[in-house]
Amino acid sequence: MESSVGAYQAKTHLPQLLDRVEGGETITITRHGKPVAKLIPAAVDTAKPDVRKVIEEMKRFQAEQGPTLGPGLSIRDLIEEGRRF
Repeated sequence: MESSVGAYQAKTHLPQLLDRVEGGETITITRHGKPVAKLIPAAVDTAKPDVRKVIEEMKRFQAEQGPTLGPGLSIRDLIEEGRRF
């Protein structure tokens, strides 16, 4: 449901308007009969990310885009080489 109120009425009755918006109503605020703003219900984001899916996507990205050391090299080899100097 959508309705409109003047700016002065919106200012003086804001708590009641917010109750109506909380109930799902959209309210257009007008000034001199022209729309200037809308009060709309806040979007509720209840979707939670699937953690397992996100981890799998990160692993796949690392495998496809991650840095490579080259054939026969490991992080341990590089650490040991750095210690020699």
